[in-house]
Amino acid sequence: MMSQPGASEAEQPVAKAPAKRRDPLALIVRFQSLIGLVVVVLGGIVFSPRRHGQILFIAPDNIANIVRAVSETGIIAIGMTFVIITAGIDLSVGALLGLSSVVTATMMISGGVGLVPTLLVVLLAGVVFGAIQGSISTRFRLEPFIVTLAGLQAARGLALVVSGNEYINISYGEGPGLAPPVFAILGDRLFDNVVPVATIVFIAFAAIATVVLNTTRFGRYVFAVGGNERAARLSGIPVSAVKITVYAITGFASALAGIVHAGQFNFGSANDGAGYELTAIAAVVIGGTSLFGGSGSMVGTVAGTIMLGALANVLQLNNITPALQLLATAAIIILAAVLQSLVRRREGLIR
Repeated sequence: MMSQPGASEAEQPVAKAPAKRRDPLALIVRFQSLIGLVVVVLGGIVFSPRRHGQILFIAPDNIANIVRAVSETGIIAIGMTFVIITAGIDLSVGALLGLSSVVTATMMISGGVGLVPTLLVVLLAGVVFGAIQGSISTRFRLEPFIVTLAGLQAARGLALVVSGNEYINISYGEGPGLAPPVFAILGDRLFDNVVPVATIVFIAFAAIATVVLNTTRFGRYVFAVGGNERAARLSGIPVSAVKITVYAITGFASALAGIVHAGQFNFGSANDGAGYELTAIAAVVIGGTSLFGGSGSMVGTVAGTIMLGALANVLQLNNITPALQLLATAAIIILAAVLQSLVRRREGLIR
């Protein structure tokens, strides 16, 4: 009998494609902020000083201090995430925070302007400042590093002019020279004096940004521009508008952080916010957002922000000098950037 080729072929098992193994390093980079946060918390518990048998690091008051301390840089980091996903950078955010705190205090104390008009003007000014930087960088094809470095100097100079290089104290009450008492709520704690109001602002802003980035067309455009700008442009995405918008968002975030700063400390100063830009960038990078653009998450940024705050708190509790704190932060940033580069090399994205 003649064999039936078709039948014999049909009976042969179909070879399955080999399952693609997930790169362990890529998984580590993806969840590095959460991993780092767990490590820092465990380290904080182990090395924390104790008082009357209580671990100071996990004491409710200390936890509240940590989340309050990171609220301002966290708000800035949320805005910075949009920019870095598009492969940009913004170095002006710290100086813009100082300018916003000064303008907030000046308008209410010296200008006698009401609370709502003051907040609207300051936030709008932040949006305009950021949009101008984005427009200059996009229109003239200048590196964002250069444009925003100039923006840092401009914001700091404006703050010095407005404040006269002096602290502008905020006193509360009714009448000329006094700010509305409701503004002081930014320095309070809610829920049995546990949760700082500044932290609520930070979390609320992060939640809104998460929805925008992950569920809207604009969010998809942000990832597309950062992933491959040329391909995004050929696909009909308004690349220039997206870039300008992300810098406007960062300007808004910096202004919001400046308002929170003025409300928490009851003054505005041109020198406030110095170095905040580096802390915000560190939180974003540690949070897993790629410096090469195209990937990132708000959840990672929030975790990275809290991790840096917890690390600084642990070092302070153990009387470690601020210089070593800076070195530790720098080492973490470099490690995160190196891991990102290694993953991209394995994926063949860079040589």
